Amino acid sequence: MHYHGPLGAGEEDERVGKVYDHQVVSRLLPYLRPHKLQLAWGTATMLVATLTGVATPWLIGLAIDRFVAAKDLPGLTAISLAFLAAILVNAGASYIHQILLADMGQQVLYSLRTRLFDHLQRLSLSYYDRHAVGRVMSRVQNDVQQLQDFVTSGILTVGDFLSLVGVVVAILLLDLPLALITMSVIPVLAALMIVWQEHARRAFARVRTALAMVNAALQENISGVRVVQSLRREEENLRRFDQFNRDHRNANIHSSRVASALFPVVEVLVAVATALVLIAGGVRVLQGTLAVGALVAFALYVQRFFDPIRNLTMQYSEFQRAMVAGERIFHLLDTRTEVADAPHARDLPPPPAVGGEVRFEGVRFSYVPGVEVLHGIDLTIRPGETVALVGPTGAGKSTLAALVARFYDVTGGCISIDGHDIRQVARRSLVRQMALVLQEPFLFSASVKENIRYGRLDATDEEIAAAARAVGAHEFIQRLDNGYDTPVGERGINLSIGQRQLVSFARALLADPRILILDEATASVDPGTERAIQAALKTLLRGRTAIVIAHRLSTVRDADRIVVMDDGRVAQEGRHADLLAQEGIYARLWAMAFPSDTAVLSGDGHVPDRQPTSAGHGPGPDEGPVQGQRA
Repeated sequence: MHYHGPLGAGEEDERVGKVYDHQVVSRLLPYLRPHKLQLAWGTATMLVATLTGVATPWLIGLAIDRFVAAKDLPGLTAISLAFLAAILVNAGASYIHQILLADMGQQVLYSLRTRLFDHLQRLSLSYYDRHAVGRVMSRVQNDVQQLQDFVTSGILTVGDFLSLVGVVVAILLLDLPLALITMSVIPVLAALMIVWQEHARRAFARVRTALAMVNAALQENISGVRVVQSLRREEENLRRFDQFNRDHRNANIHSSRVASALFPVVEVLVAVATALVLIAGGVRVLQGTLAVGALVAFALYVQRFFDPIRNLTMQYSEFQRAMVAGERIFHLLDTRTEVADAPHARDLPPPPAVGGEVRFEGVRFSYVPGVEVLHGIDLTIRPGETVALVGPTGAGKSTLAALVARFYDVTGGCISIDGHDIRQVARRSLVRQMALVLQEPFLFSASVKENIRYGRLDATDEEIAAAARAVGAHEFIQRLDNGYDTPVGERGINLSIGQRQLVSFARALLADPRILILDEATASVDPGTERAIQAALKTLLRGRTAIVIAHRLSTVRDADRIVVMDDGRVAQEGRHADLLAQEGIYARLWAMAFPSDTAVLSGDGHVPDRQPTSAGHGPGPDEGPVQGQRA
């Protein structure tokens, strides 16, 4: 197998946009409006810094020509104090405007990230089906940072431009011939800048692409570390990562060389311009047509003339990347959720008014347009009924459950709860009536208690403990170092798979849903834990509508009804014994799970109390050492 690195890594990073994009800037303005006073003060202090910076060479020239030559000590003292005051004002104004603008940039960063986070939570699951998580994270982290830098440096660029204008006006007023000599090197500088920018653009794009490959490879390897170690792929993966890392190192070295080339080139041009001014000005001083102080001031202005030009050039490529980043961010913010509340969406009646009847009428669904995975499902689940969905992998069981929770909208037909089309029900009201437990339980980096309380923030400690007892989790939680206050770690890493599943069960049950969806919820626990859960569920599911999805047929044989799905259609439905007697898909699946149970296959309904031989399981709640658990 050939390894080409993460799919699409770095593709978007190669894009280079405009230096100024009006649409992006106009979209940024609402984030700046709350900080108008801060922006005004920052701009005012920047103008003060610019004016004092332009004034200081003039003050030096004035001191030399008017007071040094005349040996006027009081006047020289006064102009020196004025020069010192200008420097102090310049330093203070520069500090204030940089602090104000940096603070404003951070406020914009905060607002943008907050809005992106809120928006990402509301996007439909179909968006995440189409977009890699790493790419989405890049929008929230790298692109927002790029825009924040643009907000800060963009205003500073205005200061550079004003400084350039001020210096040009000053040298033109001071001496026109010398000003023309100074600006004679600008065409050479412009040509060099154009060449440099193209090399810099390619060099920086190469760095970003190489960094994306390093990050993606690192993330992929860490996420799959169990597979890596179990198949002893460490050395091979290290060789592949080393290649990505070497490419990144070489790209950075190359970009550093390109970036470093600009400063000495500009310095040489500054030196050439200064030399030309000194030669031409010196001749005129000797001829008596130019004062010495004016020549000194002009030489200082030459130095300041090129500083803003160099800064503007350095920021050119930064602005290009910022415009591309802004375009991507606002494109994401403009992405509309595909599962949105309909106009005038209504709430379901509050419990216990909700009966819990779930009805599928001609339901069709496609993840990808033109590729249908559910074909006209007609099914009614009565209030308080436990219905098991079984069938081969890819039959559509999990898809059907996801449609009930309205993670996606049907592409045909209708799903209703108690006669209410769920597309006409406010989604917040809908999800309040149901809980979903997945095969791979997701726990947040918080305590056990906070994870159980996640779906019901007003739950008391007693209610949390009661839910944990009901699913058999209380005993192992009590053995943890800090009991219910024990941190579970990232994604629950401090707990075994079985323990995580029990916590997720407690979380779902504490939410007290009217409809409970268990999607392969016992596939990752050992037989002993599964029996404990099944015993608890018999009591806890009473009075609730339950949709249970499982490959372990033994876990659903006591369901009120079993629905067998095949290729996106309902192939069979009935009770366990009846389905075995029909000798259809269900009977074949049972025969594969229990090849020696001929008594069962004869249709007498007797099932030995053991697990299918083909089923895998994870560790139970008490198996193996667990971080944070008492010895």
